[in-house]
Amino acid sequence: MNIKEAASRLGISARAIRFYEEKGLIQPAKQVSNGYRTYTENDIWRLQTIAALREIGMSLQDITHALAEIDQGNQQGLEEYLELQQAVMYAQWVELKRMMDTTQRMIDLNRQDGALDVSHLHDLAGSARRLREARQNWHDRWNYDKQAAIHDQRVQTMTDTEDYTPQADSTLSTTASLGHVQTTADKPFNLYRNYDEALEQTLQSIAPQPGETGLDIGTGTGNLAGRMLRQGAVMTGIDQSREMLRTCRLKYPQMQVKLGNFLALPFADQSFDFVVSSFAFHHLGPDQQQLALEEIQRVLKTSGTSRICLTDLMFRDSAHRDAYLRHAKVTGDKEQQRALHERHFPLLDELHCRLTHLGYETKHVRHNELLHTVLAVPL
Repeated sequence: MNIKEAASRLGISARAIRFYEEKGLIQPAKQVSNGYRTYTENDIWRLQTIAALREIGMSLQDITHALAEIDQGNQQGLEEYLELQQAVMYAQWVELKRMMDTTQRMIDLNRQDGALDVSHLHDLAGSARRLREARQNWHDRWNYDKQAAIHDQRVQTMTDTEDYTPQADSTLSTTASLGHVQTTADKPFNLYRNYDEALEQTLQSIAPQPGETGLDIGTGTGNLAGRMLRQGAVMTGIDQSREMLRTCRLKYPQMQVKLGNFLALPFADQSFDFVVSSFAFHHLGPDQQQLALEEIQRVLKTSGTSRICLTDLMFRDSAHRDAYLRHAKVTGDKEQQRALHERHFPLLDELHCRLTHLGYETKHVRHNELLHTVLAVPL
């Protein structure tokens, strides 16, 4: 069929078809006699696929990659691009929802008795802008795609086998009650010290029941989620790294995995009984950490048994963090300085306060001078 007939059949314009041809997405044959394009059934199928992917907002670059995966018969590769687009749409939806909430707050302010203080509107707008920028500015500066193949080996190599007795603390309201630990480590900085112990503590804190639905954010190769699976939980893992997820699929084929991150979880409201994350929360800046907690709360079921468990390196408070920064400079520990510069280890007292403000009761277990497991359950 000619381009007019193809356009009529597909319900798109001939101009759109020519545009896709210019971008190299289709390559219809041309008649030798007059150079007119001739479209086969395969061309029509390809154009339908392009139109479908454009309908969900996929970029031309991603469509090119997705078509290459289809040509190679790689369903998994195509699914990854669809999941990526789904994550983009969820991010847009989350941002739109926040804009609607901000607008409603402005309306509520305007309805209050007395003269309107316009500065309040400016403050709301500034806060919304800051949070939007925080959501948009996150990127993977560590290139976890390249680390995926050796991640498990690297973690086990870095894991310190030294015994350490965990110290449990209930919800704490003051900095002084957070306990006193050494502000400096006698050994080089180790991100994954007490790794296995911390994952086991996360499992015990959540205590998943058979059939419960759980989400592991920043699942990596699935080391934490795998422990939950063995307890009978129905686990879903998300990660921003395709290669990490590919390794995870090989290790745990019964687990559902998706591309995504803390700031726009690609799931409907109230989808999970519990949410866990290990060694990933510190990849977010302070504003992003607040957004992440709100997203976690959104996808949790509104039941008295829902729970959150975050395992990560955390400072007790700002004084503890400052002491570590000074120590790194004095000792010239480049690895420690780089880790403290690149990562945003949360403040334990601040994390407790944020979770309490969201309506949770919290407690934590300390594994070493920095590593903690924090459990939050609804008040």
